[in-house]
Amino acid sequence: MERPQLPLQQLHAFVVLAEELHFGHAAARLGITQPPLSQQIRRLEDTVGHALFTRAPSGVKLTPAGRELLPAARQALTGLADGLAAARAVGDGVAGRLRIGFAASLALTVLPGLLRTFRERFPDVRLDINEMTTAPQIAAMHEGAIDVGLLREPPAVEPGLAFRTVLTEPFVAVLPSGHPLAAQRTVRVAQLADSPFVLLPREVGPGLYDRITGLCAESGFAPRFTQHAVEWQTVCALVATGLGVSLAPAGIRRLRLRGVAFRGIGPDAARTRVAVAWRQDDSNPLVDRLLEAVDQDPGPGTGKPAC
Repeated sequence: MERPQLPLQQLHAFVVLAEELHFGHAAARLGITQPPLSQQIRRLEDTVGHALFTRAPSGVKLTPAGRELLPAARQALTGLADGLAAARAVGDGVAGRLRIGFAASLALTVLPGLLRTFRERFPDVRLDINEMTTAPQIAAMHEGAIDVGLLREPPAVEPGLAFRTVLTEPFVAVLPSGHPLAAQRTVRVAQLADSPFVLLPREVGPGLYDRITGLCAESGFAPRFTQHAVEWQTVCALVATGLGVSLAPAGIRRLRLRGVAFRGIGPDAARTRVAVAWRQDDSNPLVDRLLEAVDQDPGPGTGKPAC
């Protein structure tokens, strides 16, 4: 199908004249004189190949060809205006699409407040939320599959990515409710040395895995793993069955699973870092808008001792 080459001025002039049915009134509305208006209408009629108006001393009327063109001309002008407005909104960072990756445990702490703050400020932005552990988030950002990541224990350096700390939170011991240490309000990491461990596999979150095994090493032992699970909820469920114990970010206490006791770690002040990550060369203004929301609502504090 041949694509028509129609100057927008001609279409605009045609629609205004069709609404006014008077050359003088239409020219005044367009802010031009009558001769340029007549020229634009003649050029459009030459393109169509038929007269669009009948001209008589009694006034101007649309021809059948003109009546047929009018709805399409209006639609074209409206569509362009809508497209320009949408483009401006995206360029201004108040509309468009933002793809966010997040670690599942952050749905218990950072994510709800952050998304609520962002949506209140930018209701026209479409959010695509993807639950992913740390390593897949970093890969997805490099591949351009997500725009922003919310993750735990990011690498110290990752080429092409930038990180900003959102919050830090303490660790808690995750114990079967019948475990002898569950009778204590707090436990020391060293007291877990004789218990088997359940933990996330290193490949899905190497930073957090190394942080937890490092805490054990500082307490004089290497954890003996009996089971790995990709999600913290599964880790806690396996602990509840008696397969072992674990160390987890304090926000995991909000899972409230039966058969599991969460106990604070003392006297250690070890904390896990939560960060927002993005591509350094990303030109999407919505990334900056999300970072502004992070600064406005960094999430709930999670430093209270477990009970």
